Amino acid sequence: MDRAQKEQLVDELGQIFESSGVVVVSHYAGLTVAEMQDLRAKAREAGGSVRVAKNRLAKIALEGKPCASIADLLSGMTVLTYSEDPVAAAKVAQDYAKGNDKFVILGGAMGENALDVAGVEAVSKMPSREELISTIAGMLGAPASNIAGAIGAPASNIASILSTIEDKAAA
Repeated sequence: MDRAQKEQLVDELGQIFESSGVVVVSHYAGLTVAEMQDLRAKAREAGGSVRVAKNRLAKIALEGKPCASIADLLSGMTVLTYSEDPVAAAKVAQDYAKGNDKFVILGGAMGENALDVAGVEAVSKMPSREELISTIAGMLGAPASNIAGAIGAPASNIASILSTIEDKAAA
């Protein structure tokens, strides 16, 4: 890899560190190619990505970035799992670590906040952006349907009362 390629890689990593909602750093020693492809596929499904990069270049890319605190985690065979959604990458990494002993989460960063292993696990248990949006939409829609029901209820009550009066008058 020549100098120009290294500079390009540092720029790409810098953009990843700036634009990602969460970055999870893990060791992957002993994973097969098929297992790594499986991890990438799961990350892609969740809207995230997986990247293996040289630690030295990743540390250079981290300089001056909000998540610079993860530089200490970059030693050995590390892989970065990241996503714009602040929860997706953490969920993918946590789920994959549960099923594979060779994949060990070291920590990560969520914006400027450094995360240890417990922090990554806590983030992975949070609802995703889509789940939060649907919950909020449901909450916003509920009062409107309650109001519509309350407005419609007196009319139906009046109709049933009139029907009862009509039945009594006919009898």
